[in-house]
Amino acid sequence: MTHAGPKYLRWALMEAAVHACRHQVYAARYQANKKRLGKQRGAKVAQVDIARRLAEAIWHMLTRNTTFAPAGATRALAA
Repeated sequence: MTHAGPKYLRWALMEAAVHACRHQVYAARYQANKKRLGKQRGAKVAQVDIARRLAEAIWHMLTRNTTFAPAGATRALAA
């Protein structure tokens, strides 16, 4: 998550990542990264990782005109 882009977009992605960390689709990846990176910076870096994944998913949705469906999902999670 570069600091060169719009601040509001970075803030929105980080807010979305904080809430996505609790969702079953992203929780395992978040917890693994948090544990691997340690106490001091683990949680923040893991949140940035989830934010990047969300940004990639948003980009794919917008460029391909599809709904959000993570790998392995049985149905779309967003309309």
